[in-house]
Amino acid sequence: MKPKLFIPGPTHVEQDVLDALAQYPIGHRTTDYRDLQSKVVSGIKECLYTEQSVLVSTSSATGLMEAGVRNLSKKKVANFVCGAFSKKQAAITRACGLNQDVFEVEWGQAITAEHVNDVLSKGDYDLVTIVFNETSTGVMNPLQEIADVVNNYDDVLLMVDAVSGMMGAPIKIDEWGVDMALASVQKAWALPPGFAITSLSDRALARSHSIPDAQKGFYFDFVRMHKAGEKSETPVTPSIPHLYGLSVQLDRIKAEGLENRFARHREMADRVRDWGRDKFGLFAEPGYESDTLTCFNNDANIDLLALADAMKSKNYLISGGYGDLKGKTFRLAHMGDLKMADINDVLDVLDGVIETL
Repeated sequence: MKPKLFIPGPTHVEQDVLDALAQYPIGHRTTDYRDLQSKVVSGIKECLYTEQSVLVSTSSATGLMEAGVRNLSKKKVANFVCGAFSKKQAAITRACGLNQDVFEVEWGQAITAEHVNDVLSKGDYDLVTIVFNETSTGVMNPLQEIADVVNNYDDVLLMVDAVSGMMGAPIKIDEWGVDMALASVQKAWALPPGFAITSLSDRALARSHSIPDAQKGFYFDFVRMHKAGEKSETPVTPSIPHLYGLSVQLDRIKAEGLENRFARHREMADRVRDWGRDKFGLFAEPGYESDTLTCFNNDANIDLLALADAMKSKNYLISGGYGDLKGKTFRLAHMGDLKMADINDVLDVLDGVIETL
């Protein structure tokens, strides 16, 4: 029996979603396929509160992180860093040979709208990259406030890594003015890894049209992806099993209701934070704690590797610190299709294990 997943990804997957991935494949240039993709894309648009473009990608989210900077910047990128995954976006920008400036805050701190405004007021940028929910630190950045600032700069697009936040907290693409919000499906979407999605504003698509092919490349050219998407197709062979799974998951999300889903995530987050605040301390800056995962300090001064090993022996998988925080923190996810009963269960087991360390 495999351990139940309480790590920040991959997350727990319900059996009916797993069953959907095992359906017999269909041709990806058929009417049946186009109907499937059309349903999935329409459902994702509803979940992201957008009437603009949504693209599906058979890749990890990292592919879309690279695609975003390649398709959306002609001048200079402002990469805002507050942890390992926003740092990864800065590294991707550098590896692509694009002009960039990196603005890093102490890990555990949030990127504020004031910080973004200060940067944009002093530099000639055309793209801001921000992480909505920093998976390594448990910080949820104030995306709506940041978007309000970026929207004051006409030529600047906002690209958001929403990997561990999307579907665990609302992202109102059109209302907030987010040009690109990308995510993979193995976090709060609660599917197995190997597939990614992104929203794309009309402004972002226009920017991609103006970028030379030599910069964009072929596989992740947004113009090509959008053109195929208008026919409910993809430019290259997609992962049809993931689309089957997304179709079922979107039905589940609709049945629960978006507001109910987000409320469930907030309630689970409150429960986990209340449990660990005094025992271990929370790593994230107060007021910016994530609704999908919690990163704990080690105020109790216990052996965190022993904690993870003991939990695994009881069939629960939790996660240690990531990147610079390895060995210093541990993380517990409360996202996707986990329920409060699951959270109460894992916390009870954690309490028992902690007493033995």
